[in-house]
Amino acid sequence: MSSNVTANNLAKLYYDTAQKYGDRPAFGTRNKNKEFETITFREVYDAGVALATGLIELGLKAREHVVILSENRKEWIIADYGVLLSGAADVPRGTDVTEGDIRYIIPHSDAKIVFVENDATLRKVQNSLKHLQNVSHIILMDPQGLATGDKVQTMAQVIARGKQLRDSGDKRVEERVLDIKPEDLFTIIYTSGTTGEPKGVMLTHANMLSQLRNIPIDIGPQDRFLSILPVWHSFERVFQMGTVSRGAAQYYTNIRNIREDLAIVKPTFMASAPRLWENIYQGIQSKIQSGSSVKKILFKMAYACALEVQRALHFFRGNRLDTTGRNVLVSALMALRSFIALILLSIPNLILDAIVLRKIRQATGGRMRGTVSGGGALPFHIDEFFNAIGIPLFEGYGLTETSPGLAFRTPNHLVIGSVGPLFPQLEIRLRDVENGTILYPPKKGVKGEIHVRGPQIMKGYYKRPDITAKVLTPDGWFNTGDLGIMTYNNTLKIVGRTKETVVLLNGENVEPVPIENKIAQSPFIDQVMVVGQDQKYLAALILPVRDKFTDYGATYEELAANQTVREKIMEQVKEAVNSENGFKSFERVADVRLLPKAFEVGDELSAKMSIKRHVISEKYHSVIDSMYSEKAN
Repeated sequence: MSSNVTANNLAKLYYDTAQKYGDRPAFGTRNKNKEFETITFREVYDAGVALATGLIELGLKAREHVVILSENRKEWIIADYGVLLSGAADVPRGTDVTEGDIRYIIPHSDAKIVFVENDATLRKVQNSLKHLQNVSHIILMDPQGLATGDKVQTMAQVIARGKQLRDSGDKRVEERVLDIKPEDLFTIIYTSGTTGEPKGVMLTHANMLSQLRNIPIDIGPQDRFLSILPVWHSFERVFQMGTVSRGAAQYYTNIRNIREDLAIVKPTFMASAPRLWENIYQGIQSKIQSGSSVKKILFKMAYACALEVQRALHFFRGNRLDTTGRNVLVSALMALRSFIALILLSIPNLILDAIVLRKIRQATGGRMRGTVSGGGALPFHIDEFFNAIGIPLFEGYGLTETSPGLAFRTPNHLVIGSVGPLFPQLEIRLRDVENGTILYPPKKGVKGEIHVRGPQIMKGYYKRPDITAKVLTPDGWFNTGDLGIMTYNNTLKIVGRTKETVVLLNGENVEPVPIENKIAQSPFIDQVMVVGQDQKYLAALILPVRDKFTDYGATYEELAANQTVREKIMEQVKEAVNSENGFKSFERVADVRLLPKAFEVGDELSAKMSIKRHVISEKYHSVIDSMYSEKAN
């Protein structure tokens, strides 16, 4: 679709949308009465200008950095407006930030001003003040908070001061906005770093604007978005910016209120991690199973009809996943089956949809035009289920380092099992993991490591040129560390990872190396690899120290089959990876399997003794699957 974004920086975009959409609702926050109080585009812009003026008065200079520690709320977006309108860049993070993160991120980002959402977050910062020598001002966002302590004032106070200055003719904000260049930073997002150091991803105004100009779905002022992902994540951030650029309203919710808020807001679009859709799917299934036999039979009939009709329609639209290049005979047989399905099932599908599936869609408010899943792979059965019952899932793919969008399904190019076609202006190469040979272009259906180049690629990691050089070449090619296939549908399919980071089903990024290092400190454990890509939780493959378990077996194979040894190793893992040792709940290892042989150089290990994660994942895929299938059962 054509873009209406003409601004060359995001601060100018905020001005343009305030002029264009004025009194339309921009953001909604739920109150105690379960009602959404909204703020208009003009109101949020005016508050942002006043805040920016107040920040400039506090000494904030153009292109400096401001930390924002907050969850999704009205004050977050006002703070974001204020920072960008002052010509600075924000450094956002959630309130679950640890004191260790605070002591690293704030000094490393060179921030002098820190926004905190509430009293609890304020205390974390105050506990670390002796490590934050550069911090000159702490601004409390919560109107109900107690702004006590040195350097602390409320956001309302800063806005009030900014309004006074504006009323007296202060135009410094306009001067700052005119001075913002497309290549200037608008944000530094520090990726989760477990017990290691987080990396600060530098994204420019041009990076984000390239995303907004290429939004592949048709949205506008008539749309309502429900926001549940942390707003500081790049995936949610681009949706926030997207609603602003198109004049759509965004309503903030959370996991506790999501069911009620779907009914209240009746959103037309929503972005989320795969875990949410799995929860909704399980809720639907539970409700069906608890119903009468008649309802169960009706649902099975309705879903079976819908699935066959959708598969047929996808085939005739060229949207049935094809990773091998189907021959003419296979295509002819699929066409015949699809044609018969449409002839026989179209009318029953319409009737059963009206009787059964329409009621299920009401659980999401009944007006959902589409949902976007990102931050992890969407399980195929979940993907197919929602698309079949009439709630399109537009799965996307990207990384914080890519602003984040690289590929995105569209209504016309919705290939289940893939993450859709590439964004415009994006170049892609799939390289052989072992020797670097470029496989695609031209070969489709071949697995390779994904390298990309385009306007959304980050500027680099802040003050870490050494790490930047490992993933970003001087001519702009970024190594995603993911394995992918270009399908014969001209879409991208993600099939694994070569880099270290594990992305859980809920979108949490986990760095496995610090976890593995901690586990390996046990005198009972020799080798370990943490797994969990696109799963609910982490698990681990472990080689025990054979000499410690001579009573249970003489070989690794014997030990691997011994339940007692596995239980003893699990105890060691729990002692190593817990909150006392600085690990978060999602970083804990929930299950283990013992390896029947040691990792060896030339096979599972590189010449530098580094773990080849993709090799091990393929070699032990059935063992890894058992840790998740058994839990599911």
